[in-house]
Amino acid sequence: MSRTRSVATSALGVNRRTVLAAAGAVSLSAGVGYALRPTDSEAATVTEQPVALAGRPTGPSSLVPYTKGTTLASLATPRSGSGYRRLGDGPGWKRVVRSELATPRSGRASRRTALAAFVQFTDMHLTDVQHPLRVEFVRAADPHAWRPQEALTVQGAISLVERVNALRGGPVTGTPLRFVMTTGDNTDNNALCELEWYMKVMSGGRFAPNSGDPHHYEGVQDSGLNLYWQPDSALRDHDKTVGFPHLKGFLAAAIREVRSPGLKLPWYSTVGNHDSLQLGVYGSHGDPYLAEAAISGRKLMTASATEAKKFQNTNKNAQDPTGAGYRNFLKAHARSMRSITADEKRAPFTPADYLKAHLDPAHQGAGPVGHGYSGANLDAGTQYYSFRVSGDVIGISLDTNDAGGHFEGSLGTAQLKWLDKTLKDNKDSYAVVFSHHTSKTMTNTRPDPARPGERRHSGDEVVALLARHGNVVAWVNGHVHKNIITPHKASGGRAFWEISTASHIDHPQLARIVELADNKDGTLSVFTTLVEAAAPHRTDFTDLSQTGLAALFRELAFNAPGASKTFAGNETDRNTELVLKKG
Repeated sequence: MSRTRSVATSALGVNRRTVLAAAGAVSLSAGVGYALRPTDSEAATVTEQPVALAGRPTGPSSLVPYTKGTTLASLATPRSGSGYRRLGDGPGWKRVVRSELATPRSGRASRRTALAAFVQFTDMHLTDVQHPLRVEFVRAADPHAWRPQEALTVQGAISLVERVNALRGGPVTGTPLRFVMTTGDNTDNNALCELEWYMKVMSGGRFAPNSGDPHHYEGVQDSGLNLYWQPDSALRDHDKTVGFPHLKGFLAAAIREVRSPGLKLPWYSTVGNHDSLQLGVYGSHGDPYLAEAAISGRKLMTASATEAKKFQNTNKNAQDPTGAGYRNFLKAHARSMRSITADEKRAPFTPADYLKAHLDPAHQGAGPVGHGYSGANLDAGTQYYSFRVSGDVIGISLDTNDAGGHFEGSLGTAQLKWLDKTLKDNKDSYAVVFSHHTSKTMTNTRPDPARPGERRHSGDEVVALLARHGNVVAWVNGHVHKNIITPHKASGGRAFWEISTASHIDHPQLARIVELADNKDGTLSVFTTLVEAAAPHRTDFTDLSQTGLAALFRELAFNAPGASKTFAGNETDRNTELVLKKG
């Protein structure tokens, strides 16, 4: 683990290996226990230069340090007032040095060499808000069970892509950003239309974030129900009583065609429970009634507060992992359903569908082919893989979802053994592990229906395994919609940082830049820097353009009734320098 480049010289000598490494060109393994042949996994050629190496200044002297476009410089901040609060420009968050795993040594800034830099997206929850299976009716018991910003998830995600495309490299080291990794819940309802939107947001394209009637919105926000914000109506609904605006034309604008430029960086994908299970909860081998209901023309929008609370508790307590209870609930409320336009594009997608979408050349974008996945994954029925980040660093993407159902996760024995072997086989490289679930949310060990005899393993067991390998630097994940950074220390001086990042559906709607550096004093530093979407902090209620809606997406999320105000985490969970000893 010594093939490092000095920050002062990292822009020099861009050769074929450098270009391929920066593009994430070589997949090490596709979760099947053997290395792939180059023909299976090579995703870029010498002529395909990633954005950070092509047409951009990469000399750190002109870049380091920089804060523009990050939360170090500025942050969307509520202006004075009560009720519905408008956002504006506010002060940024400072960088905090954390020393729980190693003592920071003076002079390290002048000694350090850059190892790698990348960006994490997580929990975008691109949402078909007109989907028949959505459980908005739970809002009768829990105000945050339905969010007023959900119709704008696509516009918000495109704005995040625009932000990353404008970044100039790692804010601390100036090293080129090598890739973007999504850590799951890229979709919300596990619907085919959402999967297509996700691929086009990331790789570029024009599309309308709409389903059902091609010309009109059909859902809870034009239902006339006081329970939901009715933006186009003068109705004094629940949300307007706390200051939400009357915005004529909002719904038509929300389903209007959008354009994503696509990421200019290579991007990789990690799967989350909302990408694997219907509604993020119900097992992929669950009740077929739900699959038929997903494409139907009937939608339940109301239930009593008592029924809604009971339904919510059943799912929170993992008492309906296959959705049989939800089937019965829908049947019992059939007469209360409203008519909408049926649409087969709302059908649930399978793990194979997810892999095929990533392998589709139409969605290659800046690469790599398959965005981490390969034909070997498709053949083996797996959704985990490893890839070369740089000469000194590998990335490992895990599938922590339990196909048996429920939103918490675990790992099967075969994947756990593969993870152990991958770390051993690459013991001379630093390792960054990616997953959707955090260590504390991997508590769901019910058997996978496709592998009933295979044991499932908890987050504590994964932490113990990672701690046995001195080359593990960080475990990067999402799921909890909150910024949390946790030190993990083991015997023998081995340690790593677990970095959990807030979602892009709930406020404060962030992505995270991660930089790895060798301090040349027996320690490493992991720098984390949070970024917001590119849309302006201030909103204009008369601006229903794509950018105007992206700005509104943020403000609506901040004001969403019942939303947690703790998702930003503490200052020690945001912009940080995380120091640890070399393994």
